[in-house]
Amino acid sequence: MKFDVNCSILFTDRPLLERPAAAKAAGFDGVEFWWPFAAAVPGDRAVDAFAAAVEDAGVQLVGLNFLDDIPEGGRGLFSRPGDRVRLRDNLDVAAGIAGRLGCRALNALYGNRVPGLSERWQDEVALENLALAARKAAAVGAVVLVEALNSYESPSYPLVSVKGAIDVIEGAGEPNVRFLCDLYHLARMGEDLTAALAHPLVGHVQIADSPGRGRPGTGELPLGRLLDGYDGWVGLEYKDPGLDFSWIKEFAQ
Repeated sequence: MKFDVNCSILFTDRPLLERPAAAKAAGFDGVEFWWPFAAAVPGDRAVDAFAAAVEDAGVQLVGLNFLDDIPEGGRGLFSRPGDRVRLRDNLDVAAGIAGRLGCRALNALYGNRVPGLSERWQDEVALENLALAARKAAAVGAVVLVEALNSYESPSYPLVSVKGAIDVIEGAGEPNVRFLCDLYHLARMGEDLTAALAHPLVGHVQIADSPGRGRPGTGELPLGRLLDGYDGWVGLEYKDPGLDFSWIKEFAQ
């Protein structure tokens, strides 16, 4: 098991381009990010500066979101018909970053429901976009991730169970679409976490303790037991203003 730190939720007291080095200084060899740019298709300077910051820090980019609307309070664009062009204009940019940095996982947040539009239409748009994204990701040796969130914090997000996410993954019809197993969100929804981790389509794991979304040890989840024997990257996607990573030593015991 290897821990990587999500620098879009941790180290946010530092400018974006300083976060990979801060993660390295804290002892991490891997980082992941939500979409790190303001523009849908950032200019070469923005992409190059981001990629250089990761390279110069000597860390692995483990995961990267495709263009998302998290800063605007959203939960992704893949199912949103009005954002189809905006999203598709971004796919090559995200895949290019992944190819340059050896990133093997690109997260495709499904998107909140759009009131007044057919849910069936939104789901069809999502599957089309996922299939296109998967083909572009495959060209650089990456997988596309589909994530289930919890309905308490994301009430308009339709994928709130392992089954819901797996149905979408299978519907996309591409061999490199995988499940992002976020134990915090699944725990909030009462899912069987052991079964979720054992699912053959798991492509990446993220953790936070529950309730509270704090660092391991601040809630009720037996994360050490759950992850015992898991040998992939585990993304730290929790809230901790104090940046206390002392739990990792205890976690490994």
